[in-house]
Amino acid sequence: MLKNLDRKKFATQVFLIIAGNIIFAVGVNQIITPMNLYNGGFTGISQLIRTILVNVIGIPVIPGVDYLGIIYFLVNVPLFVYAYKVLGKEFCISSIISIALASLAMSMVPVAKEPLFDNYLAACLVGGVVAGVGAGMVMRAGSSGGGQDIIGMGLSKTHPNFSVGKVNIAINLCIYAVCLFMFNIEVVIYSFIYATVIGLAIDRVHVQNINMQAMIFTKKEGISDAIMTELGRGVTRWEGEGAYTNQTTYVLCVMLSKYEMTKLLEIVRRIDPNAFVTVNEGAKVYGNFNKNFSL
Repeated sequence: MLKNLDRKKFATQVFLIIAGNIIFAVGVNQIITPMNLYNGGFTGISQLIRTILVNVIGIPVIPGVDYLGIIYFLVNVPLFVYAYKVLGKEFCISSIISIALASLAMSMVPVAKEPLFDNYLAACLVGGVVAGVGAGMVMRAGSSGGGQDIIGMGLSKTHPNFSVGKVNIAINLCIYAVCLFMFNIEVVIYSFIYATVIGLAIDRVHVQNINMQAMIFTKKEGISDAIMTELGRGVTRWEGEGAYTNQTTYVLCVMLSKYEMTKLLEIVRRIDPNAFVTVNEGAKVYGNFNKNFSL
């Protein structure tokens, strides 16, 4: 039974990583690139470095070689060390594989010869949602596309009130501030709108990133032990009394991610189908709270 669950988990991770990278590539190559909008994140940083090296410093271009891929890999190397220390070996290895798959997907999905939309705003909104959903699926699998995703997931783990999408938006704001001095201001503004939509879409799909506070009211014991054993989450428990029944009621409080919410409800229903549960999404956390990014 355990082996079957492990296989199912692995198959789900592989599907999310492959499908997510393909969807991201479709959003970028089919919607964003034909509009001549600029990417954000470490891809955007790599583009700026390439522009400075080639156009400002004057480094000769080698025929058939695009410096972008080389630069992107080099700027990611320090982040692999960071990912290994903060997020673990499994995440680091899966991220390296995911980056390779992302590069393959970007190469295989053709760039549309003609823009799919007549105006920038529509392209920003649709392209941002499509690319953001794809990137969010990769992170939902416990991996990342590298760059700012690794930074965002690392900070989210060490600082619970951070989110990957917010980190993306902050980094992109800095990138596009530089772009204002180098490119057309209208295109830069729409590029930032696109990057912001991506950040918001990532935060909605990457449910491990969303904090939840659950309050459980039950008359049966055993729920808190099951939560600590099966979810690995701490539980605070009070003993109260029902005003109508005058019976002892246990009040349990637990912090967890939105991804873990389904499992929590399964535990509660299994032990006490009559338990009352209230949920607060997006709760702020200060203190010792560990975000679990694995499936």
